[in-house]
Amino acid sequence: MTRGPDFHEEINRLQNHIPSWVAEKLERFRGERALWVRVWAGVGLVGAWCFLPLPIVGLWMLPVGLVLLAHDIPMMRKPMARVLHFTNGKIEKRTRASDLTQ
Repeated sequence: MTRGPDFHEEINRLQNHIPSWVAEKLERFRGERALWVRVWAGVGLVGAWCFLPLPIVGLWMLPVGLVLLAHDIPMMRKPMARVLHFTNGKIEKRTRASDLTQ
């Protein structure tokens, strides 16, 4: 039987795909001392997404906010790990395809 994707492993995989300056900020948010910053940022991003006049412009806010909240809410980790696993797979597939064409 296979186990599902691990939330923290998927976050680490995602950090390999994003620019280093963003990965450094994400790593700071994942630290133990950033608990309240992480929670308020997650709630703020989800709330801003809900009240933004054009949801398409702020579409990125929802998944980022949910990932930040999932770090501290255990029951959100499994579904967010699946979303991150899917996203990382798509990024890796696209990266491999672009490497083959070059």
